[in-house]
Amino acid sequence: MERETIVLDFLNNHGIQYEVYHHPASPTIEEAKAHWRNDGSKHCKNLFFRNHKGNRHYLVCFDCDRNLAIHDLEHRLHQGKLTFASPQRMERYLGLEPGSVSPFGLINDQEHHVHLFLDSTLQECKSLSFHPNDCRATIVISRTEFEHFLSLTGNSYEYIDLFE
Repeated sequence: MERETIVLDFLNNHGIQYEVYHHPASPTIEEAKAHWRNDGSKHCKNLFFRNHKGNRHYLVCFDCDRNLAIHDLEHRLHQGKLTFASPQRMERYLGLEPGSVSPFGLINDQEHHVHLFLDSTLQECKSLSFHPNDCRATIVISRTEFEHFLSLTGNSYEYIDLFE
């Protein structure tokens, strides 16, 4: 709950509107689907990668109902060979553990080391859903409020076409 509290405090302190609800721990999309509410938001899958040298890190967010092959992702991002970042890197750069990755981890990236790639289809969504850095809850946030959140983190981000 501590990681969730940090996220909620950040959102509240910056006047960002959101809804939160709690559920049993759901570290995978399949587990989480059993607990999500029919709230009209687009639930997102979040993957954390590093480049082959280990000196660049990327958070990739897209519609949870889509699957993305890492080879296709490498081709679309033009960042060279990618691998999933280790739990140690996840903790170091996002302050998170596996199963709780979300863009809200960017508040822990004080050096703005992580670049966020968002699938362009998310721009069409009115609201998005993410873990608040704890897989026992879901935050529903409007896309405009989410983009405001991103502007406050100081991390670079961009919408790109992840799928053909």
